[in-house]
Amino acid sequence: MRNETLNNWPDYRTVAQQYYLHGSRNAPGIILLVTLVLLVVLSVTAYILSTNVASRRHRDQYIIDYQIARYGCDSAVKYALATLEDINHVLVNRPKEPDFSDLFSLSQTEYEELQQQWFAENVFDEGESFSDINTANSVKDANYKDANYIAGTDVNDPNSLTIRGPYGQLWPLITKPTELKIGSATVTIKIEDENAKYPLGWAMLNEKTVQREALVGLETFCEWMSIDDANISELKSQLKEISKIRPFKIAFKPITKTTKKKVMVRTKSRRRRRRNIQRYKTFKTTISPAAQLATQTVDFTKLFHSSLIDTEFLARPTVISENRKESALKYMGIWGSTKVNINTAPRQVLEAAFVFGGDEVQIADEIIRQRRIKPFKNIADLKQSLFGYSDSIEKCKNYITTASTFFTIRITAISGAAKASAVIAVTKEGKKTKQIAIISS
Repeated sequence: MRNETLNNWPDYRTVAQQYYLHGSRNAPGIILLVTLVLLVVLSVTAYILSTNVASRRHRDQYIIDYQIARYGCDSAVKYALATLEDINHVLVNRPKEPDFSDLFSLSQTEYEELQQQWFAENVFDEGESFSDINTANSVKDANYKDANYIAGTDVNDPNSLTIRGPYGQLWPLITKPTELKIGSATVTIKIEDENAKYPLGWAMLNEKTVQREALVGLETFCEWMSIDDANISELKSQLKEISKIRPFKIAFKPITKTTKKKVMVRTKSRRRRRRNIQRYKTFKTTISPAAQLATQTVDFTKLFHSSLIDTEFLARPTVISENRKESALKYMGIWGSTKVNINTAPRQVLEAAFVFGGDEVQIADEIIRQRRIKPFKNIADLKQSLFGYSDSIEKCKNYITTASTFFTIRITAISGAAKASAVIAVTKEGKKTKQIAIISS
């Protein structure tokens, strides 16, 4: 039995021979598979390595570009502050031009229609059409200029007309933007009139006599800017929380503070020995209204630029095109300003300012109509020109002015893919300038 079992087992030499024959037959396939695996591994490794090298190179280049942009921005800040004293922001007359005041509420189509109408009124004579401009008999060729011709206008393109702001530039700029080349960084400097914007701090006034009007003014401004009721309520809640940290004021009175400090006093004892002892001495210091206003401006600059205010919906564009970008934040003063310049503020800001005295719609209409011909010299001039509304204007005198003193300098430096920016709030009265706050990013 045992021998029969052993005889039934296959010969090991036969098994080995068969394995050798079959293995030899599959060897090329195994080698090909191993080769393909190695090629895939090498390809993936090479891709990962090249990607890491490219990412590192891009990151290093970005760091270099940012350092260049940051240096350009910092240099431009010094340049802007040094030359700000020499900038003479003069208002210009615009009697034949559309007023910038209502552009915020115009869609791009309405804006282009206004350009077409203005173009026709200023470039063409009565009875002449746009199609006549290039005819052989037309006197208005590419070199034509007359009293109605607007400087810088392409007589073949109505869209070349730019609706200027109160200083001759696009609102709220007071001068033409300055472009500099610092190293490889391209730097742009823009100076904006902060007194031409709605002071957000007005909505936080806690005086009972004006508290209601302050909230109505905020609602008037927000409704003009198409902000919905839910976002208005949210903004009011945020401002209420900020007012708990610090109340917002318009008028200030001198404050006298009394402090006690330790001082060394030299005395003489009974034995005629001199010695130094510490005693408390009373000091009185007076804080001027200007100093209080400056301190308040700095504090509210920090608060308005903190996470306490959600500016996302305020910065949401209502109109956006190649040359225009409208949003509520563009027209809102978030640097602690207290007064509005009636010569440079647009309609929705003017109405929010004159809510404090009433007749805001009528007063805003008259201001917009008259300032295009001749800017108002002072508040007395405004009262005289709008004599029927003098009582309402008197109630608003703490909130309005005819000369801007509060400006922001916006600086942007670009080098490669990197960008550095800074915004500086300054006050300028005559040749005297003072830096209030600076925010870099």
